[in-house]
Parts: sequence; structure tokens; C-alpha cells
Amino acid sequence: MTPSLEIAIDTLIADAMQTRNIPGLALAVIQNRTLTYTRAYGIMNLETRAPMPLNALFHHASVTKLFVGTALLQLRDRGRLDLDAAVVRYLPYFRLNDPRYPTLTVRQMMQHTSGMPDTEDYGWENPKYDASALENYVRGLVDLSLESDPGTRYSYSNIAYEVLGDVIAKISGLTFEAYIAQNILAPLGMETATLPVQQAARALMATPHTHNPYPDGPSSVSAIFPYNREHAPSSTLYGSVLDTSKFALAYLNGGEWQGGRILSAASVAEMWTPTVKTGRSHWTGIGLTWFVGEKSGEKLVGHDGEDVGFNTTLSLVPNIGAGVVMLANADAARIEREGDAIIELLIRESQASD
Repeated sequence: MTPSLEIAIDTLIADAMQTRNIPGLALAVIQNRTLTYTRAYGIMNLETRAPMPLNALFHHASVTKLFVGTALLQLRDRGRLDLDAAVVRYLPYFRLNDPRYPTLTVRQMMQHTSGMPDTEDYGWENPKYDASALENYVRGLVDLSLESDPGTRYSYSNIAYEVLGDVIAKISGLTFEAYIAQNILAPLGMETATLPVQQAARALMATPHTHNPYPDGPSSVSAIFPYNREHAPSSTLYGSVLDTSKFALAYLNGGEWQGGRILSAASVAEMWTPTVKTGRSHWTGIGLTWFVGEKSGEKLVGHDGEDVGFNTTLSLVPNIGAGVVMLANADAARIEREGDAIIELLIRESQASD
């Protein structure tokens, strides 16, 4: 990375942290399918003032969903899952208070076209830790109704991804967390990443911060830590920016990174092929879990996340092998803006070098 680009990136982030009261942030930048810049900014905790280390662990929020999508394609490619099969084929106990539920497919849930409602209460204040938490959550959906006919329109649903996590567990015979650890985290060498928060190295955990008033008020340590095993598939991956950059690099390298293959190149391309319009201004389409957009004439793929105390973003430009991973320990950080701005800088530098 050129010194001028480093300065531009650092300036962007410094301005954002000051104007939006972001305590800490970690960044990884990829160019030409190579990790070229990493840096930690700010502090882990406003009360202790401990500096943010590069290997700090962040709650990933909805970026976790990319790992769910990867696992589902793995199972499909191994002949164990049909994306167009009804979810009840794999979870016979899945029920909704709606006559349309038996037709819901795995693909519809991956693309947020199932009509499933979204989560209203994550239960962060009363988390479940037991191995049966996810199945019990899915079994408890019996009073919910669909908000639209399956397959007719885009409508984001975290609940759908909890169901998909349970599908992974039942097909594999492992817990959802164990499947992800064995089939994605371990092959990529994501050594400090984990889904169960009990397994995260506490000394490395970034402290969550929230804003009062939200979103522009001063930030303070959150009284709530976002963990509940019921919501592991939609939200609760913990890892460093170094960990997640390996996942990003694997996708940019056709599903493989340093000898660890998690998907075929064909499946990566399939996940990045938009088939549903979202109606959003930035991520205009969605393929399989991955959102798709455009920046300066280049295809852009990725996912953003926000939960109590944390904000995350992962964006890739496949054609030039570029990408950005950013993790912040403040829920109103809105770092997708800086992620987008850095992507623009990377595209310009790539075009200038051609």
C-alpha cells in the first residue's frame, strides 16, 4: 500500500471516530488478493482506557450470516442439502401460525424472501447458553405469522437465519457452533474466532459501547453484552479483524486460503450472483446470503452488521481482488460509510495502476 493511501485511510477513520464518538476500531485492507494494511485505532474500553490491540475480538453481528451461508453451500455441495427443498424436510418440528409455512425453502430464507418476520427482542439481558437453545428457539416460533407470500419480495429476517442455523445442525449432526468451527474457522486458521462467547479470550474482548441519545450522543460502556445462543446464527461470531480477513481472502481466492478450502470457486460465484432486488440504495441485490452492489463501475459484495455495542462491515471488490473488513465497538459507529469510502480509494488506485 502506498503511503498516500495509508494517510487517506487513517484520516478517514480518525475523522469518523471523532465526529461519531467511536471508542475503538480495527481495520484490515486487501489489495490484489493480499492483506496490505492492518491497524487498530482507539481504545477497548472507555472506562479503563486500554488501547485497542490488533487482535482484539469483536462481536460480528450480522456479518455472522456469511458463515451460515457458507456452511449451507458446503452441505449442498456435499449432496446433503437441497436449497430449494422445504425447510420442514430438515426440521420436521418447524411450525408457524400460518398455512404457508410448509412451503418455505432454504433458498428463500437465505435470500430474505421467505416472508418471515424479523426479531423484536434478542434476549441479550437473559441469554441462553445450553446446547438446546437454538432448537428450542425454533420450536418456539409457533405463534408467528408470515408477513408476505414466500418468494414474492425481499424482507430482511434475522429469525430466518436462526432457523437456517438449526438446519445446519440437524443435517450435520453437530451443534451449529461446532459445525462452523470445524468446517470454516479451523480450515482457514481463524484461531481466535469463536461462536460461543465462553470460549473467547476475555482479555482480548472489545467492550461494547452505546450512544445516548442514539445515534449521535456521547458513547458509554453498554450495560448489555450481545450474546444469546438462540441467536448465534444471525449474530454472535466473535473474532479479530485478522481472523475475518482470512475469510475475506478465501472468498477472493475462489474459496481457498493458504491450503484451507471452504468452497469451490463455482459456489463462490453463485453466492455473489444477485437474483433478488432489495430496494436498497447501496446493496441493491442479494445472491445467496451475500449482498451485491456497485461502486465506480465495479461489482461490490459484502454484508454489514449492528448489534448492541458493536458495528461491523465486510466489503469486497472481486474483479480487482480488493476488500475491507472493519469492526467497531460502538453500535452507532456507522462504519459502512468509511468502508465504502476506502473501497472507492482502492478502486481508484487499481484503475490508476492499470
